[in-house]
Amino acid sequence: MTLELINRPPFPPFNLETATQKVRKAEDAWNGKDPEAISMAYTVDSIWRNRVEIFSGREAIVQFLQRKWVREQDYRLIKELWAYHENRIAVRFAYEWHDDSGDWFRSYGNENWEFNEYGLMRRRIASINDLEITEAERKFQWPSGRRPDNHPGLSELEL
Repeated sequence: MTLELINRPPFPPFNLETATQKVRKAEDAWNGKDPEAISMAYTVDSIWRNRVEIFSGREAIVQFLQRKWVREQDYRLIKELWAYHENRIAVRFAYEWHDDSGDWFRSYGNENWEFNEYGLMRRRIASINDLEITEAERKFQWPSGRRPDNHPGLSELEL
């Protein structure tokens, strides 16, 4: 048995319900900020493009996420399903964070995901833009970790 036989439901082909579930599971994992656990949702040779970085593999994913959360402190993320088809999902997202100087940002972006038959992501393409905000402009105020079910999503927040 190979590592690729790890299952990550829901599996493609996606429908509205399973694509929405996949997006929320990804949001929850990223808000947990555990790079090793997050990397297990990807194939061993997963290809990523994130901003200007392009890399492949779980170890590179772990290293990337470790660097990310050193820079992006008090990170809070909301993802929303944009579209889906067979084994692909498009997501829009926003996250808030501050740097080590205490300057706050809201980062907006889109991700394109492609999955294998076991529900592991084999390709992630992310385009992201940062907007500097004041602390008073923050909208993602829940405690660190999973976004509460009653917290508004991106559409409700008009983001």
